[in-house]
Amino acid sequence: MLTKMANTVRFLAADMVQRANSGHPGAAMGLADIATVLGLHLKHNPKNPKWLNRDRLVFSGGHASALIYSMLHLWGYDLSLEDLKNFRQFGSRTPGHPEYPEVPGVEVTTGPLGQGVANAVGFAMAAKYAAKLLNSETAKLIDHKVYCLCGDGDLEEGISYEACSLAGHHALDNLVMFYDSNEITIEGDTEIALSENIKQRFEAQGWKVYRIDGHDYNEIDLVLREVSAGQTKPCLIIAKTVIAKGAATMEGDPHTHGAPLGEEEIKKAKEKAGFDPNEHFFIPEDVLLRFRCAVEKGELYEREWKKLLIDAPLAEQNAALEALKHPDFARIQWPSFEEGSMIATRDSNHKILNAIAKAVPGFVGGSADLAPSNKTYLENMGDFPDGKNFHFGIREHAMAAICNAISLYGIFIPFSATFFVFSDYMKPAVRLAALMKLRHFFVWTHDSIGVGEDGPTHQPIEHLSQFRALPNLLVFRPADATENVACWQAALSYDGPSAFVLSRQKLETLKNGTDFGSAERGGYLLKKRDNAEVTIVATGSEVMLALQTGCHLEEQGIMANIVSVPCMELFNAQEQEYRQKVIDPETKVLAVEAASGHEWYRYADAVHGMQSFGASGDASELFKHFGFSTEDVQKAVYRLLGRAYPGSSASDCTI
Repeated sequence: MLTKMANTVRFLAADMVQRANSGHPGAAMGLADIATVLGLHLKHNPKNPKWLNRDRLVFSGGHASALIYSMLHLWGYDLSLEDLKNFRQFGSRTPGHPEYPEVPGVEVTTGPLGQGVANAVGFAMAAKYAAKLLNSETAKLIDHKVYCLCGDGDLEEGISYEACSLAGHHALDNLVMFYDSNEITIEGDTEIALSENIKQRFEAQGWKVYRIDGHDYNEIDLVLREVSAGQTKPCLIIAKTVIAKGAATMEGDPHTHGAPLGEEEIKKAKEKAGFDPNEHFFIPEDVLLRFRCAVEKGELYEREWKKLLIDAPLAEQNAALEALKHPDFARIQWPSFEEGSMIATRDSNHKILNAIAKAVPGFVGGSADLAPSNKTYLENMGDFPDGKNFHFGIREHAMAAICNAISLYGIFIPFSATFFVFSDYMKPAVRLAALMKLRHFFVWTHDSIGVGEDGPTHQPIEHLSQFRALPNLLVFRPADATENVACWQAALSYDGPSAFVLSRQKLETLKNGTDFGSAERGGYLLKKRDNAEVTIVATGSEVMLALQTGCHLEEQGIMANIVSVPCMELFNAQEQEYRQKVIDPETKVLAVEAASGHEWYRYADAVHGMQSFGASGDASELFKHFGFSTEDVQKAVYRLLGRAYPGSSASDCTI
């Protein structure tokens, strides 16, 4: 029966790829035996994919989506046979790589190799912290496993090394990873680029490692029983498999990785397995009954779990769970900042983070070994696995993907932090957070040439443009501490990811509030002058520069409106009437930002930004050298207006 079940999965996958004339049948067919047996051990409810205490199953090799969709349909998730027949078609519920939340039962969007491995580590870490918050001596509300299926490509990517190292360090005994060791990559045998001893690598990282035949049902079942019985470490199961297992003549062929097998090959394979070669998308009735047992078992698992929740001794745990599931942001006691005080936005952010964490039980996070510099440590709130502070070490790639999974877990709101320039290491996971619209807050400090002496390797130039171009991501660069609060309030009301780009250097706190607009709308008129000829738009540390420049221009008879745009994405989303009230279309517009700033041409006639990398030196010297002084911005305004610059004003300008 197991053979018949696994072959049904194989041929569903092969038929899906063949009908689409596109896809990856090899891994799907090679993993069919493992997936079939694993399904007998999984604790999940196909009728409620969001049940909190379900086992998480991450398909890190998202290209094997034909396997994923076949299993979900067979188990009884809301994915029909017709959906399988529309595999990889525009508008279908079975896209080329699995997408969250579009596909019921898919825990996380995967495809970029290695991301799923780090996601699995994130799920396991979230489960560990959830267990600390919700379990008691008499009742375990959280006791599930996290399973991950990965391949050679996943383990060659650096992100997997980072994530697995952290998993071993924390002894995540709730994590089980199957390594589909078929020794095949697109270019041929893995030996052309991979020769390390994977077993020793994982043992050195603190994992328990098993070796099995990935097509032997008894071995698969036995190892799953063993890893469920009191492990003290994360477990790696190295499963020796054959790519395209069950094909008629193409078993082990690298070409099966990413191309259909062909009608004749599939017919011969079906005939060889005792299936009707002329049937497509065929599921034997007895096979479907066996797979669909997952529905009855899953509903029973969840009913038993809910029974725990209604027991009187669990009143405190019930309250804790409800507080995690339904955070009350109205309880946050936002910090206030005195007008004229000098405070870096990374420092004001520290107070904001702590205020949120005190009021919101599920608000957790950490830094890539930079908490003292990012100012992200949550005071008196403990360290993982007992507290809210997660120490990721110098692992930016993994940190971002881990926090994506913590967000997906269902009861936590995570933040992750590093220097803005090192967001480069996080980009793939940031992109996936945006694609999935996850509530994940990215805290990126040391936002510009204001980093100073560390020099151009640490001074972000193009990064704002890169992330502003990313759909679904809100990028905030607040001008001061007060605006920072308004940005966080806007971010908490957004159902998606947000990034905070914060200064190392101190910035003067501006006047609280304005009659002309709102930071929550992304941009607002900070200083309005009658008969303005020019509008100066700025963000972050350059807002004060814009205000000072406007004051000097006024002395010279040029009226300038000053606009702060802490979040371009929110501002872009406003109605045209509001945007034109903020940025007067009758004025010339100059954007000022210590970055490349190409995106400002959407609103600006000219951009006064960085034209090169930065340099090593005192921050104040660098701003002057690279043209961020009132005199330089005045010159830019005169050029924009087509007038000769008369010289700088020597007076102190009261803004």
